[in-house]
Amino acid sequence: MSEVGTVYLVGAGPGDAGLITVKGVERLKQADVVVYDRLVNETLLKLVPHECDRIYVGKGKGKHSLKQAEINDLIVRLAREGKTVVRLKGGDPFVFGRGGEEALVLAENGVPFEVVPGVTAGAAVPAYAGIPVTHRGLGSSVVFVTGHEDPTKESASVNWHELAAVDTIVIYMGRGNLAAIVTGLLSADRTAETPVAAIQWGTTGSQKTVTGNLGNIVERCTENEIEAPAIIIVGDVVSLRDKLNWFETKPLFGTRIMVTRATEQAKETRAELERYGAEVIEFPTIRIVPLEDYRAFDCEMDRLGSYDWVVFTSANGVRHCFARLEHRGLDTRVFGGVNVCAVGPATTADAKRYGLLVDSMPERYLTESIADELTRVDPDITRRKVLLMRADIATDALTQRLKKIGADVTEIAVYRVVPEDDVPAAAAEALREGRADIVLFTSSSTARNFARLIDQAGITPPRTAKFASIGPVTTRTAQELGYTIAWEAKEYTIPGLIQTIISTR
Repeated sequence: MSEVGTVYLVGAGPGDAGLITVKGVERLKQADVVVYDRLVNETLLKLVPHECDRIYVGKGKGKHSLKQAEINDLIVRLAREGKTVVRLKGGDPFVFGRGGEEALVLAENGVPFEVVPGVTAGAAVPAYAGIPVTHRGLGSSVVFVTGHEDPTKESASVNWHELAAVDTIVIYMGRGNLAAIVTGLLSADRTAETPVAAIQWGTTGSQKTVTGNLGNIVERCTENEIEAPAIIIVGDVVSLRDKLNWFETKPLFGTRIMVTRATEQAKETRAELERYGAEVIEFPTIRIVPLEDYRAFDCEMDRLGSYDWVVFTSANGVRHCFARLEHRGLDTRVFGGVNVCAVGPATTADAKRYGLLVDSMPERYLTESIADELTRVDPDITRRKVLLMRADIATDALTQRLKKIGADVTEIAVYRVVPEDDVPAAAAEALREGRADIVLFTSSSTARNFARLIDQAGITPPRTAKFASIGPVTTRTAQELGYTIAWEAKEYTIPGLIQTIISTR
């Protein structure tokens, strides 16, 4: 019989993937299997090892993939198989997350476990709505309470008359019973003018906040279609929202942006967009993968000293070049005496990360810009030998331009761009339901494969969606495919594209 594994009860935070703890991330990276809930941000699942099993056990109103007893049996069984199990729960496992029940079952069955607390929705969601749950002048006491008790209990244990005396009342899962909760608080002498806020999908780009008072909050929630999951806050601290509303005032808040980059690159783009408040929908249309055969690449690396210039046209080229060099036991010393051109700040940053000195950096990834920059920094470029590192599907426009001015150019593929096969379920649903406001094209290949994949899936882009392009080459491709480009980056980088959108919306 295999040794019993450990179960980690990990809090994933209330929605924003960045609110998970450092220890929570560490445990995910060690997992053999992750058992996760409905309100967990699925971006966190990308942190687990490739071979890790992912098991969804989410529960919603009237929809349970597994009953609680079945979840308990599942995590015990997985641990007894010797697996390291992460039980990933929204918010904090021990704050209305039924983590205590699961921990008791583990203890009773002799299964070792560890609790990794998470940021609870009762504190984080109000904070993202600009509402501190305590404030020296307005709220010296706070209580967290469930608005949805165990229906099998003989009687309710939440005494609203007693709770009414607390300055700030934070109610989890209270939307369905909000009318009864309001009645209970009003009957306990809380005035109808007491400020109230209801926050749906808090800490995410879909966050929606409605404010009012005990006298009108039920009507206000109905009018504004506030549904579960929602946090309700009752108390004078709600009045601070007008001054402290920092999250919902971000320039891209409420904007749903579809990112068509490869999964390996989408993480950085997602982080940049979320920094400005956008809700990100990932739709990888391509994959960046190593070469199948490195013989030609290795041959050029072995005679790198015969070149005057090496040109990296993307950060992918830098990363895959150094991955191969490391595989062969080589490093930056092979570039000794060779000038390096890196196109754009991201490519330059990656080159420097590997310890490579960059001699030239054209700001724009345009054939003319690269050729002009090389001519500027090296007037003798017409007599130089240039090695161009590129993707396997890149056009030969740059090669031809450099040859035209007299350079001796060799181009070599350092990585492959492979089309994805399917539209991710979440992306397909967003497109069909018209929930994508902006679609980002970051290369011609992302535009072409976006068109191919949605056509293959029988999806018509929503008429309300607008398209954004990273530069003129990509714009031309998108237009040939029938897409009207609303934004073209002024600086041909991801940050440049985002700033263009922000400044001209």
